[in-house]
Amino acid sequence: MTIIASVEELETIYGTPGTAALVKVSDHITPEYRAWIASSSFCALATVGPEGVDASPRGDIGEVVFELNEKTLAMPDRRGNNRMDSLRNIVRDGRVALMLLTKGSSTVTRVNGRAEVSVADDLLERFAVKGQLPRSVIVIHIEEIYFQCSRAVMRAGLWDVENWPDISALPSMGQILQAQKAGDFDGEAYDKEWPERAKKSLW
Repeated sequence: MTIIASVEELETIYGTPGTAALVKVSDHITPEYRAWIASSSFCALATVGPEGVDASPRGDIGEVVFELNEKTLAMPDRRGNNRMDSLRNIVRDGRVALMLLTKGSSTVTRVNGRAEVSVADDLLERFAVKGQLPRSVIVIHIEEIYFQCSRAVMRAGLWDVENWPDISALPSMGQILQAQKAGDFDGEAYDKEWPERAKKSLW
């Protein structure tokens, strides 16, 4: 196995970025990027901390992140599994990256910056859904925003429903939990109860 160990070696293989790849980067939300951000209801949130890196799926009804000003985004932290991997990382190392997807489009919007976790009453109240407040709001200070090359989504056929794989034979979450607990877990009951439990705890 031959391992590349320097940027110079990488550039020998890949060359350097073209003009479009460089000029697309903005340090603030432009009118064009504003429209793309508002169109996204799902993103991956990448964080880094002492234990390593983490990527967390984030989704919401309507927008997944909201503009506070042209340099700042807010992401309500909705209910989840309470592992707090992203939040733990952010309070110790604020570096974050977002990969925002827009349904039906191969364009991916990227945001890099630094974040903090806020419990300010006005923010919590602003992002209430169905009477439920988020327990915190991730405030993201933008350093870079740009659109990603569309080829990855195109290659994956992400929105091509006709070519989606058959997932009926994949192990369920209950089966995974039961296997992890060496059988001391009722996976069938977990799977049966999950849809209703999720429905009642989305926010």
